[in-house]
Amino acid sequence: MTVDSARTVLRPRRRARSPHDTRGYQIFKIVNAVILTGVVVVTLYPFANIIARSLSDEAYIRAGQVNVVPRGFNLGTYQLVMSDSMFWTNYRNTIVYTVTATFISIVLTTCYAYVLSKKHLKGRGMLVGIAVFTMFFSGGLIPNYVLITSLGLKNSIWAIVLPNAISVFNLLVMKAFFESLPTDLEEAAAVDGLNTYGILWRIVIPLSKAIIATMVLFYAVSFWNSWFSAFLYMDRSELFPVTVYLRNLIAGATSATSTGSSSDTLAQAAANIQSVTIILTVLPIIMVYPFIQRYFVSGIMLGAVKG
Repeated sequence: MTVDSARTVLRPRRRARSPHDTRGYQIFKIVNAVILTGVVVVTLYPFANIIARSLSDEAYIRAGQVNVVPRGFNLGTYQLVMSDSMFWTNYRNTIVYTVTATFISIVLTTCYAYVLSKKHLKGRGMLVGIAVFTMFFSGGLIPNYVLITSLGLKNSIWAIVLPNAISVFNLLVMKAFFESLPTDLEEAAAVDGLNTYGILWRIVIPLSKAIIATMVLFYAVSFWNSWFSAFLYMDRSELFPVTVYLRNLIAGATSATSTGSSSDTLAQAAANIQSVTIILTVLPIIMVYPFIQRYFVSGIMLGAVKG
């Protein structure tokens, strides 16, 4: 062995350079961090501004001097809203309506989507067509009002729950998810003696926690923020959800201020009532969302239509 060959053998081998060690990748990480930071700032700024406006004095709000830090700190509007017993009554109504409507919607959507996922089902195409048809055509406002009234549902929770019980978009997402489940599991369960309902409850539902949690979030947010159905079908204030209560409060404060007949407290409320309204209505959703956020992305991806 020559000296050169010995040096070649004894020379330590260089470690293969990872793509993550390249200059281009380091630049990419920096640019990516800057862009994502900008997205976070742009996303959070409106919400921070809303919080600051809800805690600021009327004069600073009208002068446009409130950004992300409250000016002239006050809780007058919060006290005005939360001191009213009707606010808490309507808030309780919203919770009851949302929980009841979400439960019913999840049950109906899951059952309907599971049925539509069975390609061997006779009349499956017609059932899908009926659901999709309602996405593009509806009876209209007046026929719906006449129907709800004639059925005796006016001034009841069912006027809010039943007309919006199934979202076709959610239905199609769940249908696509059920179609992606392996059929071998259901066939094995059928061989073991489970009927259709047993397979759905003991096999399909446990495998569908992600998509069900996602649908719960979709339905809960939709019903929580809904106000027009209650505004249309309910006449008694004690039956209103909190969204209708706050809508009426905004309208009353704005009209009173425009006519110049408002008190100092109402003038303050008119200046930042919208901000207070947003905070009070969105707070429960923000508190619940972290517990189901981990299911959100996976549920949407699993339920997406596969190409």
